[in-house]
Amino acid sequence: MKFRWSNSTFTVPILAFGFACCATASVAVADPLGDSIVQYKARFPLPNTHAKLVNNHGDGFEDLRGVRNFRAVLGGVMYRGGANNDYRVPKLGTHNPLPKEGLSNLCQEGFSTAIYLYSTNYEDANHTITCKTRDGKENTLSYLQISPLTGGEKAQRALLTEIHRHLGAQSTHPVYTHCWNGWHASGFISALALRQFCGISAEAAISYWTQNTDGNEHVANAKFIHKAITEFKSIPELAIPDSVRDEICPPM
Repeated sequence: MKFRWSNSTFTVPILAFGFACCATASVAVADPLGDSIVQYKARFPLPNTHAKLVNNHGDGFEDLRGVRNFRAVLGGVMYRGGANNDYRVPKLGTHNPLPKEGLSNLCQEGFSTAIYLYSTNYEDANHTITCKTRDGKENTLSYLQISPLTGGEKAQRALLTEIHRHLGAQSTHPVYTHCWNGWHASGFISALALRQFCGISAEAAISYWTQNTDGNEHVANAKFIHKAITEFKSIPELAIPDSVRDEICPPM
């Protein structure tokens, strides 16, 4: 990894011909965020923002059973998709939070946060999941609920702030944002994240949202979504270094 939030320079003693002298040298410091990004980009090798690791029926990556349409937004940090309530036995119905196996598998994959983008039946879900990851480490997944489509700028800012927390090396675990199918609400907050953290244009963000609805872009609130994406203003307090941006922003 070639980036870190701050660089450290130390003065270290160097022995030359038996005499101690001093020299200033840059010493590598631990970069847990960078290491985490490398780890998860390797674990979930998605080449761009449109590729899926898990398809619409919840198939493709058995260790993520319980999610649908799993895509990368910010490589190694933010992922998006839906909840696989339709293509499981027993069927639970589309308008629900993640099933138990989805939450369990995200926890075991090392995710520390999952965010449900609708409120329907959230109260019935487990909001804190503890587990051991695939490599045997203790992990806790916090299951949050934030509604960016109905909660306005306050909810959108709260979501982006949570993502920024993961980018600020305060969390070295990825976040999964999801709606019901992995098309509309997850695409909306992902478009805003790409505008905020990757600097893409409104036009590119709308095109991204449309393409990743998998042909289901003709919804009643499509005009509202396009307008909100267009009018979004980058939040200065959530800026990230260009070096971090270079590592997490995938090809569009």
